[in-house]
Amino acid sequence: MNQDSIEKPGSEKEWKLIEKLMMSINGEQRKARRWGIFFKLLTFLYLFVAIAMFAGNDMSNLDVEGEFTAMVEVKGVIADGEEASADFIVTGLREAFKAEGVKAVLLRINSPGGSPVQSGYVYDEIKRLRSIYTDIPLYAVISDLGASGAYYIAAAADGIYADKASLVGSIGVVGSGFGFVDVMKKLGVERRQFTSGEHKGFLDPFMPLNADEKNFWQGVLQTTHKQFIGQVKQGRGDKLVDDPKLFSGLVWTGEQALALGLIDGLGSSSYVAREVVGAEKIVDFTPKPSPFEGLVGRLGVYAGKGFATALGVNSSVFELK
Repeated sequence: MNQDSIEKPGSEKEWKLIEKLMMSINGEQRKARRWGIFFKLLTFLYLFVAIAMFAGNDMSNLDVEGEFTAMVEVKGVIADGEEASADFIVTGLREAFKAEGVKAVLLRINSPGGSPVQSGYVYDEIKRLRSIYTDIPLYAVISDLGASGAYYIAAAADGIYADKASLVGSIGVVGSGFGFVDVMKKLGVERRQFTSGEHKGFLDPFMPLNADEKNFWQGVLQTTHKQFIGQVKQGRGDKLVDDPKLFSGLVWTGEQALALGLIDGLGSSSYVAREVVGAEKIVDFTPKPSPFEGLVGRLGVYAGKGFATALGVNSSVFELK
C-alpha cells in the first residue's frame, strides 16, 4: 500500500475549521488586551487629572506680586458637606489672611443661609482672625442674596456692601415639617414606633402633635433666634436703626438695608476692592472640592439619609431663615 494514500487524522475540512476557530480565539484575545490597555490608560488619566486638580487647589502655593485683595466665596446653602460649609469657608479665610501681600479680605456672599451651627463657626473664626491680623480688614459683599445664616456671617465683617437690588436680612429661625396623621388613618396604616425616653420620638410626622413638645421646640427656636440677634448686634453695633422689624425674619433690598443699617454701602466686589480697599487686584482663595471628594461626599450623604430613613430615625433640623 502506498504510504501517501494513508489518510491523516481528520479531513482537510475539519482542519480548516479548527484553524479558523483558533485564529478567531486569538483575535478575541488581542481585542480583549487592547480594551484592557485602553481602560487602564483611562483610569490613569482620570487619576492624573484628579491629582492635578487637587494640587491646583493648594492655595498656599499662590504666587502673587504686590498688594491684592483676597476673596473667599460663600455660595449656596450653608451646611456641613456642602460647598458653603464652615470647613471650606474657614480654610479659605485662614489662607487668605496669612497670604503675603494681602491688603484686605472679601467675603463674596450669595446664599439663602442654612445651619446656625455652621454659620456660627464662621462668625467666630472671622472674629478670631481679625484679632490676630489686626491690620487686615474683612468686608462682606452680598451679590444676589445674603439672608439668614449668610447675613449672620456677614455681620462679623468690618463692613457690608450689596447691590441696590440685593436681598438682605431674614434674621429669624425656622423649623418646619409635615403631619400625616389623618392620611395614615384614611389609608388604614398603623404607626408602630418603639422608643426609650419619654420624648425620643417627638415631632414624628406620623404621630399627633403634642402641645408640650410643641412649646419645647418653640423654645429651642426662640433661644436660637436670640443668639442670632445677639451676634448681629455685636457685629453691627449702633449702625442698626432701632426697629423691631429688623429681627422679624423680613428681607429687604440693598437700598432698604442701607437705610436700616444692615449694610454700609452699595457696591460690588470689584468696587470694594478698588474704592474701599485700594487694591484692585482680586485673588480667589475659595477652596474647591475635587470631583472625587464631591462624589464620595454626596454618596455618603445619600447613604446616610437612606440608612436613617430605613431605621425610622427622626432628623428634624432647623435653619436660620
